[in-house]
Amino acid sequence: MIGKDIRIRASGGGEFDCYLAAPGSVAKVPAVVLASAIHGVDGDIRAIADEFAAHGYIAAAPDLFWRTVPGPLSRDDARAAPRGQPRLERIRLGEADMADTLAEVRRLAQSNGRALAMGFCYGGPFAILGPARLGFDAGIGCHSTQMKDYIGELEGVTRPICLLWGDQDHAAPADVLDAYRSVPTRMKNVEVHIFPGVLHGYMMPGNAKAFDPHSREFSMARALAILAGLRSAA
Repeated sequence: MIGKDIRIRASGGGEFDCYLAAPGSVAKVPAVVLASAIHGVDGDIRAIADEFAAHGYIAAAPDLFWRTVPGPLSRDDARAAPRGQPRLERIRLGEADMADTLAEVRRLAQSNGRALAMGFCYGGPFAILGPARLGFDAGIGCHSTQMKDYIGELEGVTRPICLLWGDQDHAAPADVLDAYRSVPTRMKNVEVHIFPGVLHGYMMPGNAKAFDPHSREFSMARALAILAGLRSAA
């Protein structure tokens, strides 16, 4: 497994940083592009990328905040809340960065051309936006935020999407969870998992109060299962 920092040329001009982890084998495999939480590409995100690479997949984590406050932030950093722009505007701009990262990983010799968008917290909407309109083959979102604004994007999407929250997630109130709970009954490509007693940020060991190893293990298993499907898809 090899992890390194690279630069990606943005389609709208400029360049942004991206952490890239690749498996040691030469087999052609799918990729996962990680859309980070508001804290950016920190140690937790890099560790997740490394874990995917250890399982034999390409993993890329772009800096979605390079236009305003680039780089990772500590969890108590006062800059973490604003990051320079309203959230919906940041996500809209980040769509191009996710698409540019997807194009970059597809150029790798190891890529089989298929990719999963995996979002956390702030990056969660890309689990839907990725397969809905950015060219990704599937999406998975863990403790995603702002999701009430994106439920309509699911309409017409036939690619696999998996969404996971804790039922004690302050960023996903009951009305949001209820709205998404009903989706799998009418869309068989969408799965929703809600963990009892689990808080916002359960995927991240750096968030000691919320980290839940069992929910994280389940979420990673779902992501790996989706990637295995993308590996074997014709």
